[in-house]
Amino acid sequence: MAGLQTQGGMKLSNGGIVESFVVPVHPHTALAPDANEGWSRLRQAYDEAAKIISESDADLLIIYSTTWPSIIGHQLISDPNPEWVMVDHDFHDLGSIHYSFNIDAEFAELWNQENKSRGLQSRCVNYHGFPIDVGSVVALTLLNPDNKIPSVIVSSNVYADRSETTVLAKACRDLVNKTGRKAVAITAMSLSNRMFTEHIEAKDDRIHSLKDDEWNQKILEFLGEGRLEDVGQLSRTIQQQIRVQKVVNFKPMWWLSAINGNRNDLTGKILAYEAIHGAGCAVVNLNPTPSGFGDKEYDEDDVEVYTGERGVLDTVTKPKTLEQPNTGPALWEPTDADGSVNTDSAPKPVGAYPHARKVGDLLYLSGVGPRQPGTNEIPGGPIHDEDGKPLDYDIKAQTHAVVNNIARILEEAGSSIDKVLDVTSFLVDMKRDFQGYNEVWAETLGKVGPTRTTLAIRALPTPIAVEMKVIASI
Repeated sequence: MAGLQTQGGMKLSNGGIVESFVVPVHPHTALAPDANEGWSRLRQAYDEAAKIISESDADLLIIYSTTWPSIIGHQLISDPNPEWVMVDHDFHDLGSIHYSFNIDAEFAELWNQENKSRGLQSRCVNYHGFPIDVGSVVALTLLNPDNKIPSVIVSSNVYADRSETTVLAKACRDLVNKTGRKAVAITAMSLSNRMFTEHIEAKDDRIHSLKDDEWNQKILEFLGEGRLEDVGQLSRTIQQQIRVQKVVNFKPMWWLSAINGNRNDLTGKILAYEAIHGAGCAVVNLNPTPSGFGDKEYDEDDVEVYTGERGVLDTVTKPKTLEQPNTGPALWEPTDADGSVNTDSAPKPVGAYPHARKVGDLLYLSGVGPRQPGTNEIPGGPIHDEDGKPLDYDIKAQTHAVVNNIARILEEAGSSIDKVLDVTSFLVDMKRDFQGYNEVWAETLGKVGPTRTTLAIRALPTPIAVEMKVIASI
């Protein structure tokens, strides 16, 4: 049992988490870093992270990988020396990685026992030839190239909610402390995980959508300030606005926050942020040295033992129609005829029509306004109250929201904002709003280059100032 240790000015009694990292899962950083400047920067950041780990005097690497999904509880690699060749299912053209890892089988067995004692479904995997997932292979290959530091790998259960993920992390953290280990916690994950569904040239890689990039930047802002618990709380908002509502992106953040004591005052550093085949990828270092930024704001149940499923993300129950005060007529579920395209990440229609319709290689979008999905809020404010009294509003905020809603619908259909061909815009106050609307157009759709017609109209069904009708290619 280790005695009292110090790391980064912070006392660690009987061991503890000495460093934490967020790292990308894709094989590009290991197999083709020189093919793209962004991939090269990620590889350099990986190398910097490896140096930090080496200098930390860590004696255990803990990998939580989103590319090892499990259904029956959580699983832990306990084969002391898994050895095989990894070929990525999608990017096999990049080549293969031969791996031979140093696994701390004893720690894996103890963690498995600790999980079970806390009510979790858990089991060890000690099967010669069991394939290690791509995220773990890339992370261990680049962060621990000489296999000097033993590691342990845990799966990401596809059904786990926040309470279950928190208990998993606490079981590991307490075991690290009890065994006197100096551990590095590593989450192998993407930020946004919307990827291009067709082959792209390396030189053309970029973050898939503006909305993805905006959320990635917000997450990185918090991480750079060491506000790890706030990233977990941010999941509520992201859940309502991302293209596909799922929590795979948040589980590693929940886990990383819990294993660090749900702290909000770590010392964070963004080592790199780039795209890999459209996904937002970052290398981030979080050191336990208190940054002084702020106290934690942990408002979940502080669970120690898992007792069953809990709904931890805010959800909105949406009936067939829903009256929204101050926002006009009732909302409808979009129609779903052949060729229709609908998404929960765009606002509900105000009538019986779909968000878009596919005809051949073209997409025809219904009129798109700035209302927000779930809340029906109007960014920049409505143009009048429920009594018809005019209100001040921000046309730029409304126009930005319209473009973002268009992007979400296009992404759902397998298209993107850069494939917009023609736009018809409707303004309820041409004299007041044209300049602001036109400035936002120049920043967004204007860079794509579609044809455009702008019409002045008397009113729209909801109290909004702008709406757009779009045709795009697939």
